[in-house]
Amino acid sequence: MSADEHYGFILISDVKWWEKLCQRTKSHHSVHAFVRRNLVGPLYAEKLLFYVKRPFMQIRGVADFLERVAGDAKELWEKYGDETCLESFEEYVKFLGGREKATFIRFTNFQELETPVSMDLLKKVLRVSKIPRGGKYISCEAVNQLIT
Repeated sequence: MSADEHYGFILISDVKWWEKLCQRTKSHHSVHAFVRRNLVGPLYAEKLLFYVKRPFMQIRGVADFLERVAGDAKELWEKYGDETCLESFEEYVKFLGGREKATFIRFTNFQELETPVSMDLLKKVLRVSKIPRGGKYISCEAVNQLIT
């Protein structure tokens, strides 16, 4: 895939974590981290789009991708835990469900979209029936069609 085809990446969140992320971004932190179980997530991207599952089924936010850091869960928490919306190491461990590896997707310039992107528009632009559980790379053209 070309860099243009890796321009954006759609991350999937449930409502609980989406709401926590939105609260955290209002606290004037500049860098945030989205935690994933195991070693998953984008390696390269310019933009992150946040797809919130049922009941919304919409892209509700966008941010600038910084990096994906993956590895030992405890080491990642010690280095980047304060960038997450998780309130404690205990909550993090519970979230990981016993997994020893994690991925932190770091980003900045988070914005909630004034007009969320509907699943109908996603299906039309991306030609998919649903967003894959692991997320999805999308082109610059697709990002622009969805969020501008």
